[in-house]
Amino acid sequence: MGGIGWQELLIVLLIVLVVFGASRLPQIGEGLGKGIRNLKRSLKADDDIEVTPKEKQVEPKSSAKKVSEEVSDAEVVER
Repeated sequence: MGGIGWQELLIVLLIVLVVFGASRLPQIGEGLGKGIRNLKRSLKADDDIEVTPKEKQVEPKSSAKKVSEEVSDAEVVER
């Protein structure tokens, strides 16, 4: 009990063959292989993402604040 036998694998293969067709099986296998390789590669790779704490972030320049204040103080023109 618990394992998948050859009969179950054969039934699953036949269902996949009927659903996707014989011409699509190599493409599906290639996609699965690439996905597994990428997963293994990402699990082995070091994390390259650095998270900067909020207090170390660069504040916007004073001219950027001035422009945003000018935009918020703009007049509304009715047509």
